[in-house]
This record gives sequence, structure tokens and C-alpha cells, in this order.
Amino acid sequence: MHKLLTAGLLLLLLVPHASAISEEALLDSIQRTSFAYFWNEANPSNGLVKDRDTGGSPASIASVGFGLSAICVAIDHGWITRSQGVDRVLTTLQTFWTCPQNASADSACGYRGLFYHFLDMNTGLRAWSSELSTIDTGLLFAGILHAREYFDTNDSLDIEIRAIADSITQRAEWDFTWTGGGIKMGWTPETGFNGFGEWVGYNEAMIMYIIAFGSPTHPVPGVAWNTWTNNYFWGSHYGYQYVEFPPLFGHQYSHCWIDFRNIHDTYMQNKGITYFENSRRATLAQRAYCIDNPGNQIG
Repeated sequence: MHKLLTAGLLLLLLVPHASAISEEALLDSIQRTSFAYFWNEANPSNGLVKDRDTGGSPASIASVGFGLSAICVAIDHGWITRSQGVDRVLTTLQTFWTCPQNASADSACGYRGLFYHFLDMNTGLRAWSSELSTIDTGLLFAGILHAREYFDTNDSLDIEIRAIADSITQRAEWDFTWTGGGIKMGWTPETGFNGFGEWVGYNEAMIMYIIAFGSPTHPVPGVAWNTWTNNYFWGSHYGYQYVEFPPLFGHQYSHCWIDFRNIHDTYMQNKGITYFENSRRATLAQRAYCIDNPGNQIG
């Protein structure tokens, strides 16, 4: 999901004199523009959000997850009404709860409670012969769980949102994706797990492992986290030491939903830092790399 970053960078290019407006106003503009993607590029009849802003783009279930969280933020900012947000969230959840779950290649949105990476924007069925994606299901569920916690009143629609959110997330058979060497990246009705590796080492899948490990119905086993951390690589770049993963989004995605400032496991405790500090260092190292520009890139 690069929409938020792309929208923000484009906005910065479009603002000729960023110093002429306050930092708060600039950040608000970036946030609002980012939210507009998830709101305007969604199908309001089913809540599905495009993977990209191009004609014929299918929906990405990860886009939907980010979009659900964006709706909660938008309500707090007053960009949409709470009623509008409730309506869109409820429509989205009903889509994922009622769309067909089976092992067919062309008449399902998912299987065993997980979902295909790409779905047709209109029918909600598998698109592009895509895989049953564990990471994208995790990102979708993160948004669903965020919405579940956000709509917390005794209003009947809030209660319905929470009930459907529970039904969707508790149906997922995360244990189906566990093969001993990590959570599988994908599955297809044509080849099963063949051709797919495991999510190991540090990357954007941390949120997926947390959700899978915490499932009240079909969790992965307790050794899953150790398997995940055993493949970490500790490195040093531009004066910053941290667990490596080159693309910055891998250090950011999980932090959209979990405040890691006071959270560490045995691995991080031994390093003397939290996961928040790890991502902070990765961000500063990337900034230093961009300033250094060793490849003499232009633009």
C-alpha cells in the first residue's frame, strides 16, 4: 500500500511554498488528500477499494483494511460524518461476511476465512487469478479490528459492526496457513501452497503474525513468534543499528495499528530497544541515505 505515501509526496510537489502555511495545515492537507483516495476510489455499494488509481484496477483487500482505518480518522477530523462512516463500514463488513468462501477458482472471494489478494470491484470475487494472501488478509483484518474498537457505542449499528467484525476475523483458519516453518505467503486452488514461501524475518507481516497468534478460534502455535524472530538480521546503516528490512513500508505498516513505543519481545529486549525505536532508526537511516544520495539520483 503506497497510496498514502504517494498522495503525500504529490501534495508536497503541488504546494509551491510549503513554508507559507503552518506545519499543522500542511499535515492536515496531506492526511485529507490521502483519505480522499480511500473514500473516492471505493465502490460505495460494497466498500471495495481499488488497488491503484487506474482504469480496470481490481480491489486490493489491503486497500480495504487501510480504508477502514482511514474512515475512523476522517470521522475524528470532521471530513465525513459519523453516519457516513458507519454506513460505509457496515457495507464493507457485510460484503466480506457474505461473499462466497470455497475452494473454487472463479466463484469465491476467499477460502477458510481468508481472502484473495485481489477482488473484482463489482462482483467481489477473485480477480487476476490472485493468491489467497495471508499478509493482505492480515492488513484487512487490522482495519476491521480498528473499526470494531472505534464504533464502541450501544447504538444498534455500532453493535452490528462489532458483531460482523468478530464473525469475519474469528472465521479465519490461520492454523491452515502454518506449516512449521512460518506462515505461508499464499495458497491457490490450482496449486495449493506450492510455489509460496513463508513469512519469516522482519517485514510488514509483523501485524499479520500478531493477529494470527492472537486468534481466539484458529491461532498459529506458540512457536510461531520464535520462528519469525529467528530470521531477523541486525545491521548498521548511517550510524543507526536496527533490524533490517530495506523497504521503509515494512517498518511502518504494523505501526499504523499498534503503538510499539513500550513493546518489545526477547529479541528487542536483548538489543535494548522497542519495536518503535527500531522503526525510528530505520526511518532516520533512510533519510540519511537520501541526503547522501550515493547513486547520484536526480529528482
